[in-house]
Amino acid sequence: MAVDAVIFDIGNVLIEWQPERFYDSEIGRDRREAMFAAIDLHAMNDRVDAGEDFRSVVYEAADANPEWADEIRMWHDRWIEMATPAIPQSVFLLRALRSKGIPVWCLTNFGIQSFDFAKLHYDFLDEFDRFFVSGHMGVIKPDPRIYEMVEEESPFQADRLLFTDDKQDNIAAASARGWQVHHFDGPHGWATRLMDEGLLSEAEARA
Repeated sequence: MAVDAVIFDIGNVLIEWQPERFYDSEIGRDRREAMFAAIDLHAMNDRVDAGEDFRSVVYEAADANPEWADEIRMWHDRWIEMATPAIPQSVFLLRALRSKGIPVWCLTNFGIQSFDFAKLHYDFLDEFDRFFVSGHMGVIKPDPRIYEMVEEESPFQADRLLFTDDKQDNIAAASARGWQVHHFDGPHGWATRLMDEGLLSEAEARA
């Protein structure tokens, strides 16, 4: 099946997103494991990704857990240190596709304020042809509604969309709607998939 548009997830596809790694370096692995066992920080972040105010959500969690308050506030105050570094080969592929006139979109679980902040640090986040950011959409992957909303805005049939994401649940939900999918486990495998689809030549896909 031909591909009319390529859709990128962002976290762990274009930018590494490893909060546990950040906290390990700041407070040590033992304390980080204790904090994550006591508080569901990823659920907190899901609220941000669904459109709630970034600072308010994080600071509310800090106030509710005073024994971890300083550490929780880092999720907001030092967020860019968690969302780093960029994955250069993936950025290269994004730009290679666009240079050929292939529509490239993002579909990402990302908060409104955090996405705006990330764009100040990563210029390629402004380079998509279409933006599907969960914070603005009010729903997060893998809820089927978010894929339906993309389809409602798409000029292409669902089976002509190729979507890559690092999370298997997100891929499965897209596949269930008929999208073509690629489970991202590194940029080299993604490059190979794009070559197999005839979207890029080997020379075009290799940085």
